[in-house]
Amino acid sequence: MSAVKERIQAAQDFLEAADMEFGAGDNRQGSEKLWGAATQVVIAVAEERGWGYGSHRAMKNAAEQLSSEFNDPLIGAGFGVAEKFHRNFYHDFMEDFELEADRPRIHDFVKRVLAYHGGG
Repeated sequence: MSAVKERIQAAQDFLEAADMEFGAGDNRQGSEKLWGAATQVVIAVAEERGWGYGSHRAMKNAAEQLSSEFNDPLIGAGFGVAEKFHRNFYHDFMEDFELEADRPRIHDFVKRVLAYHGGG
């Protein structure tokens, strides 16, 4: 399996794991798994296109490049939501209504990036 396909599979696995963690009541681990899913699809695209991805800033830049390239502001916004979940892992600040409202946005982000990528 290619490195890109492994990243895509990891993203999908992280989404499933996040749903399980939230279902078990572990919002911090669920949050971190959503961050993991978002970063894995960004890394997959960045690897394929020769973009940097070795830092948080580089991944954010890659997501913004993709957002700009496809004229899809929901990609940039989706990565921003993923960053919120990443912070939630450390600080556990998100309210239940935020978790419920924002979780589907990461699922959508992963689907959008994969659609532009070609699905893997």
